[in-house]
Amino acid sequence: MPAIVGVMNAEFAHDGVPARVSIEDKLAQYRHASESFDPTRDLTLAEIDGEPVGYAVRGWNDAHDSELREYRVDGAVVPQWRARGVGSALLRESMGRAREMAAGHDTTRARAFGSFSHQGQLRDEALLRRNGFAAVRYFFIMARPGLDDVTAVPLPPGLEIRPVTATDARAVWAADVESFRDHWGGYDDSEASFLRWREAPEYDPTLQVVAFDGDQVAGAVICVINEQENASLGLNRGWLDDVFTRRPWRGRGLARALISRALLVLRERGVSSAALDVDAANPSGALGLYESAGFIVERRSTAWRRELEI
Repeated sequence: MPAIVGVMNAEFAHDGVPARVSIEDKLAQYRHASESFDPTRDLTLAEIDGEPVGYAVRGWNDAHDSELREYRVDGAVVPQWRARGVGSALLRESMGRAREMAAGHDTTRARAFGSFSHQGQLRDEALLRRNGFAAVRYFFIMARPGLDDVTAVPLPPGLEIRPVTATDARAVWAADVESFRDHWGGYDDSEASFLRWREAPEYDPTLQVVAFDGDQVAGAVICVINEQENASLGLNRGWLDDVFTRRPWRGRGLARALISRALLVLRERGVSSAALDVDAANPSGALGLYESAGFIVERRSTAWRRELEI
């Protein structure tokens, strides 16, 4: 884990990507294997003379917006070993192993490779293009620079926000998964995925703003504060990690009310700014909603795909 985290953060820092990962983050993510991602099978570390210089990770997921099974291949290389073939070797390794995995899957879905890059990762983008990948979707990191002017928006009638306890975790997670079934790409709903979420170091039920209709979760904003990342980047930022409304409660202004209250929760915890990640082509109009709540586009990320031939 120290080697993988060191490679990832070195690349982020060199490329100007305002993100950092911790060993605890990755341990929570890699501790629980599933059919679609097993770290003992799906991680590759590149070493030169015993020194870690790059890593690759892969896994698969079924898209919700199409009959496609995507085999995601990602990775990183430390800056001093770029442009020397390490990234190309790691990508070939991951694509080859993904092909082997796909050949063993009995599915009627079309298959494709997928990958992801952040704004500023020009070498990553060039590597993907050279290997036949094309940009297929864009995502925005949106930021709200200040929280002093936030006021609470009233909840729709019949709904209430109450403290979330540890026993609510399963219901909140299930509602989150259900709400994203009509979004682009795939959402891992395995038990391992739940455990990764529940055991992440930033998991904090007191930062979850959940609206209930009786005993039903109607919608929520799941906030996190990544103290280690903030310290590394010199920020005092909270994330609206997930914003969702279940279908029966959509179109009533619930998301707007939850966002305002989530921002107030972050302000009460001493955070001075907020950020979130959004699909630029989100079909539910999320981009406009966030803009109306004071968020502005800060950076862009890109999803890539290419055909997978077996």
